[in-house]
Amino acid sequence: MKKLLNTLYITTPEVYLSLDGENVVVKQEETILKRFPLLNFEAICTYGYAGVSPRLMGACAERGIALTFFTRNGRYLARVIGEDRGNVVLRKEQYRRSNDERQSALLARNMIAGKLYNSKWILERATRDHPLRIDVDRFKRISSSLTDTLTIIRQVEDLEVLRGLEGTAAAQYFAVFDELILQQKDEFFFQGRSRRPPLDKVNALLSFCYALMANDMKSALEGVGLDAYVGFLHRDRPGRASLALDMMEELRGIYVDRFVLGLINKKLVSGSGFLVKETGAVVMDDDTRKQVLKLWQEKKQETIVHPYLGEKIAWGLVPHAQALLLARHLRGDLDEYPPFLWK
Repeated sequence: MKKLLNTLYITTPEVYLSLDGENVVVKQEETILKRFPLLNFEAICTYGYAGVSPRLMGACAERGIALTFFTRNGRYLARVIGEDRGNVVLRKEQYRRSNDERQSALLARNMIAGKLYNSKWILERATRDHPLRIDVDRFKRISSSLTDTLTIIRQVEDLEVLRGLEGTAAAQYFAVFDELILQQKDEFFFQGRSRRPPLDKVNALLSFCYALMANDMKSALEGVGLDAYVGFLHRDRPGRASLALDMMEELRGIYVDRFVLGLINKKLVSGSGFLVKETGAVVMDDDTRKQVLKLWQEKKQETIVHPYLGEKIAWGLVPHAQALLLARHLRGDLDEYPPFLWK
């Protein structure tokens, strides 16, 4: 259970929520785990299937408190709210910004700045932790180049220029990604990013975990009332959750890439758990996929201190925190969207 930016997150499994007076009561079987004053909240998010009392649901509807349901794995199920007093304004502002390419660039550049900052941190961390196993001079040169690009990005007001800078920075980062693979080098190697389809085992892991992150981010955005399909950097395309792709940019390296590298370097997956199709596509077998999913859910339970909010939260709540911060920016409560900058 976590209160974050006036939103209550109920992550404890198999609990039932009810109303006692003006308090939200969190109950597990017959045991009351916690009470929270209802007036403190703008939204309640619950993970699991035990349920919510009709009385609490009615009280939330009367007060305009959004009640959002997710599966235990974080997949968005539904959002219940009474008279819509704010969502329409929030989405109209999202659509207005998205339709204006300059406004889109001003917002998206913070997300890309977060991506580059976190990529730089990964490289710098590697030079400190493994100076004898990597080309430190090369890593330092790329890190310095990312710093220069970060300075430029802060002034960019054009989406095409922003995409060009992001593409160049990503190519530099991935140019040394293979050196971050320290174990099982015979089985796991990286010669460049291949997506559709992934052509090696590292790309297969990256693509699968990027998809998991995109789904988690999509659920987080839907949970705060934003349209996950209307983005700023990624433009509208039928069936593509463009805003989720925008928002996960800053988390790709620090969350997904580090997770994949940990799977390989800690020998939590093995090369024998992959199959090569006739098309050349490399995919995980069922056992490896189940193992990765299990470890992904465990990763989401690890606790960190959010660098902007200064609060302890689980990694799995980071997409939700960023979605809340974006919504606050679009509502005018924050001058800029603060990206997730890992330290």
